Parts: sequence; C-alpha cells; structure tokens
Amino acid sequence: MNSEKPIKFIDKNKNSLLKDLQTLIHQPSISAKNEGIKECSVLVSKMLKKSGIKSEILRLGKNAAPLVYGEVKSKNNPNTTLLFYNHYDVQPVEPLELWDDPPFSGKIIGNKIFGRGASDDKGELITRIKAVESYLKTYGDVPCNVKFVIEGEEENGSENIGTYLKKYKKKFSCDGVVWEFGYVDQKNRPIIGLGMKGLLYVELTAKESVRDVHSSFAVIIKNPAWRLIQALNTMRDENGKILIKGWYDDIKPLTKNDIKLIQKEPFDADGFKKEYGVKNFVGNKNSLDAKKALVSGVTCNIAGIDSGYTGDGAKTVLPGSAKVKIDFRLVPNMDPKKLIKLLEKHLRVNGFGDITINVLNAEAAARTNPNEKIVNTVCESTKKIFGDYVLNISNAGTGPMHAFTNILSVPCISVGASYIFCRMHSPNEFAKIDLLHKTTKNICVLLEKFSRS
Repeated sequence: MNSEKPIKFIDKNKNSLLKDLQTLIHQPSISAKNEGIKECSVLVSKMLKKSGIKSEILRLGKNAAPLVYGEVKSKNNPNTTLLFYNHYDVQPVEPLELWDDPPFSGKIIGNKIFGRGASDDKGELITRIKAVESYLKTYGDVPCNVKFVIEGEEENGSENIGTYLKKYKKKFSCDGVVWEFGYVDQKNRPIIGLGMKGLLYVELTAKESVRDVHSSFAVIIKNPAWRLIQALNTMRDENGKILIKGWYDDIKPLTKNDIKLIQKEPFDADGFKKEYGVKNFVGNKNSLDAKKALVSGVTCNIAGIDSGYTGDGAKTVLPGSAKVKIDFRLVPNMDPKKLIKLLEKHLRVNGFGDITINVLNAEAAARTNPNEKIVNTVCESTKKIFGDYVLNISNAGTGPMHAFTNILSVPCISVGASYIFCRMHSPNEFAKIDLLHKTTKNICVLLEKFSRS
C-alpha cells in the first residue's frame, strides 16, 4: 500500500473528525461518578462500527466499567497486529465556575476544540479511529491487523484492566501497543514516550472524637488534624526526599544511555515556570535535574486534606477526624505491595499506628527498551509528518502500561496529539485541531511502517 493516499483522504474529511469528536464530548462519561459510562461505551462501539471496525462491548460484572473492543483483520498482512489502547472515560468537571463554556459543549474557537475529554482521551481516540477508517474507505483493507482496547475507568485507576487483559489475553494478542496519548510541545514536536511512572494512592485517616465539637475543648481534646500533619512531616523533607525507610532500595539508577537521551530532550525551564506561575523547582533543581526528576524521580504528594470547616467565614470547631489523600509516583522495579508495608511500618515505628491506611490505587511503573523495533517505527513515521520529535524515556504521569507489558508481553509506546499545555484534567480543556489532523496522518504512516517492520 502507498501510505500517501490515505493521508490525502483524511485532508478531505476534516469536518468528519471534528463532528465525531464533538459527538463524543457531548456525552458525559465521568468514571469517578459513574456518570454516562454505559451510554458512552455504546456510543464508542457504534462509532467504531460506523468506521468499518468490528466492535463488541465486553463486561466483567456490575462493578466494572464496560470495555469496548474493536478489530479489523488485514487481508494482505494477517500475521502482524497493532493494538491501540485508549479510554472513553473522563475526569470530573469541577469547579464548574471556572469553565468559559459548558464542559461538554465541544465548542470550536479558532484552532481549538473545547470540552472535557477533548484531549484526554476522546480526541486521541478519534485520531486512531479516523486513521483506520481512511484505510478502509480508500483501500478496503488495512496494512496490518488492528485492534482497539478502549476502557471506561482509566481516570478512576484502571482497577479492572488487568482482569480484562488476563481474561481476554488471546483476543487482545498483538505485536505492539500504541498508548492512549502523547504530548506535543510548544514547537509542535511530538514527545514519543517509552514509559509511565507507577502510582500508589492512599488515604490516611486520623480519628479522635466521635464528632466535631466546639473548639474551646481543644485544651483537653486532641485535634486529629494536627496529628495527621505531624505524621506527614515524618514522611517527606522540604526538598522532596521521601523519609520512609527502604523506599529507594529497589530503584535501579539511570543508565548512561538513559542520561544521554534525557540530555537531548529539550526542556524550557523558564517557560514551564511561567506557564504554572512558579518561581523555583522543588529543591531548587536546575533544568537537567528537573528533566531527570520527571523521568526517574519518585514523589510523595499531598493531593488533598479534609478536616473540620473549610467554608466561607468563621466556624469555631474542633474536628473529630481528619483525612489526607497522598499519591506516590513510582519508577520501574518498585513494587506497590512492598511499599504499602513500608508505609504501614513507618507510621507504626514513628508512633502513628492509630492512623488508618486505605489504598485507593496501586500501579507499577513500566518502560519500553529504546532498542525495540516499534520505537524506530514510531520515530520514523512521526518525523515524516511532523518533521521532528522528542524521545522521552518515561512520562511523569501514570497509566496501566505495566499491565499491558506484563500480561500481553509486548512493548508499549506513546504518541499523540495532546498539546503539552492543553489544560488536561482542568477547566477549559482543549485540543488543537491542526494537531488532531497531523496525528491522524501520523497514525496512518505508523500503520504502514509497522506492517513492514
């Protein structure tokens, strides 16, 4: 097949891509609230079928979100298979007052389409679907077998993706996985990612009295919020170092080749600080150290604290309990189960054994070897369409990549259309329309090159 023909075909169908993306954005699918999940799974399945992709909805049980599966078998090349992993669920939209337009409007302004999921991950999903559709409409065939695994609870921790992969391992078998997203930097260079950090997300609770009481009793009743703060102070220092004994024991240091790749990766430290309104990085890191940290640094981050009264005005209250949500970012070779035990021991040894731990999410890190064939394939296709790219050892965020590399035993790689400052997970999330079209072309070329690799 000549990969140039489908690219031209896509150029004639820009309105179709945007129309379908707007349709997906209009359908709420908030996994954290189980809002619109079933409806969106049906919508995605219908969209696959409309594009000529055989589709079915897979289910595990009442507590698991439906998984949408799609497949196109190649007539000319039935022995090579590329799998696209995406998700149709989105983050909650709050705070609503910070949105310029309704969160599910799909409003187009200039080169941007706005709405929850415009970038993460419905915009990315559309680029994959449209690339396959263009091949089918132009040639009646695809360069290789194509499979879609589209889950509905990625934004809520992908609790059941491992079970899906194990149950349908034969159905999902493939030679490589293109991950659900990929960033594009300020210079329109796609950032090709070879890995994802892991995540341990816990909720710590300190409880003292049976209910909130008048704050005048603070002279005789302990405040659980202070106790929680004291416990938190034993876990991390001001420079970000985690103080839990044994936390760093299993981490493998970066290789010389890793460091060379990191040094080559562009990073506008001043631009980054300006975008987020910060003066200095944690520990006053310089640009190179910041890049290393994004790839291989572990974190202990307070995601939120809940205790007492936080509304407007004054309320003199002594809270009966206090909760804090903490996410730990992990790197390869760190076992979340082992880390949970280390955290439990740390609290007990330091006199905080009464604080309870509720594990909300635990996901190991994953990283693809830069020497895998699929890496060169994706780099070549991306360079052909975008002219340049950045190779990134690991994304600073987390996804269930480890489940795919471990269960399916195949390499995973990230490439996509998400502008690096697209306000993902925030109000006024958007996708750049030109990047959506270029990424669709990129996926077309990737399919062609992958079929020959």
